[in-house]
Amino acid sequence: MLEIKNLHAQLEEEDKKILKGVELTVEAGKVHAIMGPNGSGKSTLSYVLSGRDGYEVTEGSATLAGDDILEMEPEERAAAGLFLAFQYPVEIPGVGNMTFLRTAVNAQRKARGEEEMNAADFLKVIREKAKSLKIDADMLKRPVNVGFSGGEKKRNEILQMAMLEPKMCILDETDSGLDVDAMKLVAEGVNALRNEGRGFLVITHYQRLLDHIKPDVVHIMANGKIVKSGGPELALEVENNGYAGLLEEVA
Repeated sequence: MLEIKNLHAQLEEEDKKILKGVELTVEAGKVHAIMGPNGSGKSTLSYVLSGRDGYEVTEGSATLAGDDILEMEPEERAAAGLFLAFQYPVEIPGVGNMTFLRTAVNAQRKARGEEEMNAADFLKVIREKAKSLKIDADMLKRPVNVGFSGGEKKRNEILQMAMLEPKMCILDETDSGLDVDAMKLVAEGVNALRNEGRGFLVITHYQRLLDHIKPDVVHIMANGKIVKSGGPELALEVENNGYAGLLEEVA
């Protein structure tokens, strides 16, 4: 689903290299987790894949279902099936959640040459999805993320994901700032969206999220590249022993 080969990227303004040869393949139907110390390049990887301004790819490739995404605009990447759940979702005052979601869904449908969804069909679908994700109907009527708690913002991101039905979901530290109950709700939402046709890349600092979103593969990132990969037990090793011993062993 997602294939990254020898990806190098740097900040445009500072000539500061951050990604230094990332190699990663995420198969459809699989959940891969990336862990690593601060400054290892985890969030930068998510930004580069989603097309955020301010980063320059100097070498390597990234394809989504065989298509080169690095040559696409961010909205083209989204229409191709890439979704990024932000670490800190922004508030958009004055824009209703329902309006935002319907506009996003129809923009993607249009870009793919599909028929736009009418208001009645959209309402039916979003109510079903919100109910399955335990999202209060009141949240749908409010402006996007305005006055939402940390957990509500993250659940709103999961609702966006459910409505857009992407092929590849990248979650950038979705667990940051959440208490245990909110994290469980978010994890349940992610688990509800797991299927054979969709890949997940979960970027996290903590094993606790991976207790709920059980990954198929865990990668350790350090100094701009993936230095070790393994099963879920690798996350437990990090939780118990930290990164220092593991990084020494790799070195």
